[in-house]
Amino acid sequence: MAPSLFDYESHLEACAKQDEQAFKALYQQESAQMLGLAISMLGDRALAEDCLHDTFVQIWRHAQRFQRALGSGRAWIYSILRYRALNQLRNHGRYTELDDEFIERLADDSPQATELFEQKSEEKLLNRCLQGIDRNRRHPILLAFYHGLTHEQIASRLTIPLGTIKSRIRAGLRALQECLQA
Repeated sequence: MAPSLFDYESHLEACAKQDEQAFKALYQQESAQMLGLAISMLGDRALAEDCLHDTFVQIWRHAQRFQRALGSGRAWIYSILRYRALNQLRNHGRYTELDDEFIERLADDSPQATELFEQKSEEKLLNRCLQGIDRNRRHPILLAFYHGLTHEQIASRLTIPLGTIKSRIRAGLRALQECLQA
């Protein structure tokens, strides 16, 4: 089944009713791509596999918490993966070193990121809005979201004063919000 036709919301609602077939279909639909993202974030396949496993355990246990009215099912499962990965990074006291351009490629032109953004209209809008933000504001936002860096870590990595980073992130998020609401 093509990703754009997969009904994540219905599958999550079925998982909330303990439907194992729906859970299996959800796993088959997204596990490979989620593993790739976890490897990118964690820099270690074994940790990424653990993170993916933990994510799907959480999806199964907490599917009843998903609310269709609050957003897409796909975004909900990826948010679980992201938080699990960030927790693993914090617990292990390490962040993988990625070149700064890697973060830009995730949002700009990598096939995986392009597929993610094009699968749903709201994701297309998010991509368009991110591209509309100048790089000085977009890059710190992406470092925080995709790599889980704190403001202090971003300031250190980019060798820019902390206050400037905070201002850029605030201004970038404001511009992103305005674009998404337009």
